[in-house]
Amino acid sequence: MSTQKETVEFILDKLGNFKAFSVRAMFGEYALYADGKVVGLICNDQLYVKILPASLELENICDKDEAYLGSKKFYVVEESQLSQIKNLSDILLDIAKALPEKKVKKKKKKVRK
Repeated sequence: MSTQKETVEFILDKLGNFKAFSVRAMFGEYALYADGKVVGLICNDQLYVKILPASLELENICDKDEAYLGSKKFYVVEESQLSQIKNLSDILLDIAKALPEKKVKKKKKKVRK
């Protein structure tokens, strides 16, 4: 079951800071980005947040589950919890800060023959 656009818009609206958060469609589901880094997924009309020390605050609030068959476990943020967890956007931004910077790919030099 793929995620509806309305769900994605609802989650982004709840997160607030529109400059910091974005999504990218992937195979009918969405990757959630904070400051250009993937911090979670939106799958099956639910928000899945990466489990890292920066997201430890969600440990006692959210269940853990796979976002898709065979994936790592994520914190599952239910729709009702989107309003209850007041600092969710801060948690996601902290996850982004904890993730390594993107590696810059070097361009290959063309060899003339």
